[in-house]
Amino acid sequence: MKIGRFYSFLRTIPGFSLLDRYIFLELLLPLLFGMGLFTSLGIAIGTLFDLVRRITEMGLPLTIALQILFLRMPEFIVLAFPMSMLLATLMGYSRLSSDSELIALRSIGINVYRLIIPAVILSIIVTGLTFAFHNYIAPASTYQATITLAKALKREKLPFDNDNIIYPEYTQIKTEDGGTRTVLLRLFYAEEFDGRQMKRLTILDRSQPEINQIITSQSAVWNLDKNKWDFYNGTIYLISPDGDYRNIVRFDHQELSLPRAPLDIANRGRDAAEMNIQQAREYLKIVQLSGNQAKARKLEVRIQEKIALPFVCIVFALIGSSMGVRPQNTNRATSFGICVVLIFSYYLLSFISSSFGVWGVLTPVMAAWLPNTLGLIAGILLLVRSA
Repeated sequence: MKIGRFYSFLRTIPGFSLLDRYIFLELLLPLLFGMGLFTSLGIAIGTLFDLVRRITEMGLPLTIALQILFLRMPEFIVLAFPMSMLLATLMGYSRLSSDSELIALRSIGINVYRLIIPAVILSIIVTGLTFAFHNYIAPASTYQATITLAKALKREKLPFDNDNIIYPEYTQIKTEDGGTRTVLLRLFYAEEFDGRQMKRLTILDRSQPEINQIITSQSAVWNLDKNKWDFYNGTIYLISPDGDYRNIVRFDHQELSLPRAPLDIANRGRDAAEMNIQQAREYLKIVQLSGNQAKARKLEVRIQEKIALPFVCIVFALIGSSMGVRPQNTNRATSFGICVVLIFSYYLLSFISSSFGVWGVLTPVMAAWLPNTLGLIAGILLLVRSA
């Protein structure tokens, strides 16, 4: 009854013929089967075994473990979408081919390009769903799972950087020949951050042309009401530009108007998988200001991968359709085997390409999109050969 209602819905789509609806439904059932299969496998391999170990060895409560399992599910749904799209097109078109339905359709003048239109439409829908899960649902739920696990065990590292918080701030100055050059304006260093306050700080402040400051302090917290730093138990060394001491000021409490950026850097210790694209881009600006080029390049690659991943659904749909429409007698087991080999090959290529991007061999855009580009070319070549 539900399939009948869905079939009636497909009839309302403009330009969607009876043939399109038939092939679309032929692809939909393997897609749903693949989603359940690959999501279950991902959860079992990526989360379940680890949670069982934590329950038995660390005393993690079962209710918390189930909550974490539920929160980690969107992360594996994202990965299951493209794999299921490949499985659906392979199984769907292979079934039509083995039953000679494709031969009958081609004998009345319907070419291969027309036959794969339902697969392309379905892949575009799945691409949109993948992007929504990958950018909005999965990062928030994965981050919440990390926090939940950390609070439950009470000895795991919380999702912030807690050691050696460094934030350099630069400015441009004019040179005698009329050009500009970059110089250090301020350097912020905290030895430790506990999630609320910085500890054992040293700040070099060169923002005032007539005097430099070196500030040392036992602790500091960000004052939300005043948008300033509250420093405690410290010393301010005032030094003239020529290196002579001007004064030494000791204090129990001192308010200083310094940037909030060091706190943002410390609080953004979460993994790229726990941030959406907008959050990752904001964090990238902070990392670039800190001067950590290796970390910035890695984050740029991860941002591009977040954008590129959903489009794997279209690439896999094209490859699966091209292989499925070829005259052959392929059963479900064979289709699943081919699917596993293609998925392994694609993600191996993605891993290598991503590593080259992180190392600086490839640009972030090229590193993220190279597997998709090669896959698309392979899919088009297979489709042309099948036509």
